[in-house]
Amino acid sequence: MNTYRLAVIAGDGIGPEVTACAVGALEAAAARHAFKIELTDYDLGSRRYLSTGEVLPDSVQDELAGHDAILLGAVGTPQVAPGILERGLLLRLRFDFDLYVNFRPVKLYPGVPSAIAGLGPDQCDLEVMRENTEGLYSGSGGFLHKDTPHEIANQNSVNTRRGTERIIRYAFDRAMTRDRRLTMCHKTNVLNYAGDLWQRTTDEVAVEYPEVDVDYVHADAACIHLIQSPERFDVMVTDNIFGDILTDLGAAIAGGIGLAASGNLNPTGEFPSLFEPVHGSAPDIVGTGWANPVAAVFTAAMCLDYLGEKEAAFEVEQAAAGVLPELGAMAGPEMGASTSEIGRWIVEAVGIA
Repeated sequence: MNTYRLAVIAGDGIGPEVTACAVGALEAAAARHAFKIELTDYDLGSRRYLSTGEVLPDSVQDELAGHDAILLGAVGTPQVAPGILERGLLLRLRFDFDLYVNFRPVKLYPGVPSAIAGLGPDQCDLEVMRENTEGLYSGSGGFLHKDTPHEIANQNSVNTRRGTERIIRYAFDRAMTRDRRLTMCHKTNVLNYAGDLWQRTTDEVAVEYPEVDVDYVHADAACIHLIQSPERFDVMVTDNIFGDILTDLGAAIAGGIGLAASGNLNPTGEFPSLFEPVHGSAPDIVGTGWANPVAAVFTAAMCLDYLGEKEAAFEVEQAAAGVLPELGAMAGPEMGASTSEIGRWIVEAVGIA
């Protein structure tokens, strides 16, 4: 029997509520497929920071490194200034654990209304591979003459051959498992240094994957195509800032940010990968039962797939997708069921898959 060590950071706001549903689905899948999940809960997020001043102690990071994967609910409250938890927890883990792939599915499920009128599930099923450790988010930059009328702020985009090649190569590998179509998105027309590196690297790696049809689209034009013809895309690869924007747009056309799952991956397995729903902590609805747990369950399915339990992952994904036609507007009391009730439906569906 395979055993997987899973660190659980339920976090803040609705994080514990939706994470409980995700964990329930994982445990149901484990029972059905005869593998074992060992869960370790970690109190990280606003509560710990406000009580101790700590975001991620080195000793806790060392413990997290010993797990097979990390499941995160959500972090953040109005009492903590923006950026503290994002930089001190999420970005720190991305950089220190070398989670260089941000994997965002953009998939419209049956029964889910899209922001695009008339869009059907057969027209929206793509994956975005966003470079996760370089670009504008690398933290390179600084100030001159800060807090004076002559202040200058520089934010530098860092792009290395190693970092660019490994995310592009991962995207090609994903394309080989799907429809064998890959689109690289950048702004080569104006970002003539970084864009040139991305284009040359894509062209060179493409030679090793003759079965894959390769396309290039400017990042701004990709926004138009996502709205007008998302079926144009199968696997998209792009840099950090463009990926951040494009994936949120993708979530909007696939039913909203409340259904979006993500994985921050270290494909080498040297460190655990981190899986999180894209939505925030939504402190305004904590305890109301209005939080939709489906994104968290989709995230758990991604985690199972990463761990190699692909049949279980598919069943968890389908169980979560199966409740969507019953949820109406999929937000607030209009869902027609509480967070825990939806979680129970999903667990029951996994058990009889």
